[in-house]
Parts: sequence; structure tokens; C-alpha cells
Amino acid sequence: MNEGLRHVYYNDTANNCTYGIGSLAHMGPCRANELGQPVPDTLIQSSLATGVRYAEQIVRNAVTDHPLTQAQFDAAVSFAYNIPRRASEALAPANRGDMAGVARNMNEYIYTHSHDAHGRPVGPRRRSDGLAERRRREAAPFLAPPLAAVSAPSPVRGPASEATP
Repeated sequence: MNEGLRHVYYNDTANNCTYGIGSLAHMGPCRANELGQPVPDTLIQSSLATGVRYAEQIVRNAVTDHPLTQAQFDAAVSFAYNIPRRASEALAPANRGDMAGVARNMNEYIYTHSHDAHGRPVGPRRRSDGLAERRRREAAPFLAPPLAAVSAPSPVRGPASEATP
């Protein structure tokens, strides 16, 4: 995962009230009585487990026609954890084997938008260097050569006496 761990409520880069490992408490900034308040470890762990299971299911439902490597699956789960509503669309090219298309799509999600308490965007979107770096890491497994294309080691030969000239 790419999220940091915070044991208190805080405003994330999009100014939404967040806690734990990137768990959204609610849209819009934390209220004065929330900001900095401690969050129990049990809530943080439960939210993380629920979020990861949900992200894994998004990936499994979105990519059904082409196998992913473990690195691709892990990166897709990280992406879906961060952007659950748009992950399926971004991962769709994988079903055609277009892994570079997945990488391109992932790299489009590098902007934040502040929201009000009702979830409505407020003000202009802003490019986030942190998100750009995260997307670069998530996209990397989709740009790596496929496993089948990796050179296989030379066949093992028996002792020199068995080799043919």
C-alpha cells in the first residue's frame, strides 16, 4: 500500500476528513471536534481489511478475460483502494491484454479536488506530485515485459560425456 498510517482524524490532500491508512471518514474537512482526535486501532485495522477486500473484488470483477501477474494484481488493488469508483474503467484494457493502456489510464489519476461536506467538488483540481509518484509505481508492473517474454535459462545439459558434438 501507499498510504501512511495516522492514528488521528486529519484532512487529506483533497481536504477530506480521513483516518488510519487512507480511510475516508467523510467528504469535506474534519470538523473542529474531529481534527486530531485519536482513532482506535481496531477501527483502523477493520477499515483497512474492508477496503482491501473491496479493492481486490473490484480488480477481480474488472479483469476477467486476461490473467494478471501477482505484481500487476497488487498494483491494481492499490489503485482500486485509492480510486474505487473509477478503477474498473481504468483496468478495462487489461481484458484485451493492453497492459500499456492500463498504465496510461492509471497515470491520468494524479489530481485532487477539494470537496464540501456533501461530496461536491469545490474549486479547481490540483495536480498532486505525491499521486503522480504513486501512479508511476502502480503503473510500472503493467509496463514490464510479460513473463512469457522473459528469457528462459539455457537448457540443462548432462555431464560433458553425454553432450553431442
